[in-house]
Amino acid sequence: MAYNISEECSGCAACARLCPVFAITRNEGKNSRHSINVKRCVECGVCGRICQKSAVSDSSGKICVPEKRAQWLKPVINKEICSACSICVHDCTPGALHISLPQFRGDINVFAELKHPNKCVGCGICKSRCPLAAISMKLFESGKNNIEASA
Repeated sequence: MAYNISEECSGCAACARLCPVFAITRNEGKNSRHSINVKRCVECGVCGRICQKSAVSDSSGKICVPEKRAQWLKPVINKEICSACSICVHDCTPGALHISLPQFRGDINVFAELKHPNKCVGCGICKSRCPLAAISMKLFESGKNNIEASA
């Protein structure tokens, strides 16, 4: 199933701007309401979290409640598990993730990192596509690097 946009949509396009898979488009005609392409939707919920009109419902029909961006979960990468394969970086449409720079010549201990937390929309695509389960989604703590190491 996919998310749905109701007639309450004001046409502000916030959902379309943030959709990480470009599943939201503006309808043609008099109303400027948006719609979601069910074949593209990955049910990340970004559209529902950003919609200030509560015009988005999830796949079960429940109306989504807008959330402040500070409350959106963001990826936390376990650098001990991460192999720097770049799958998450490649799949991050907003460009929030990067591979860390080597600390010295010959350093092979690089890993994915949330380089631009302000760009992250909290969709979780990075977590779902990580073949090593090195990414978890947690509240972002400003001032921290949000990188985990195994205990």
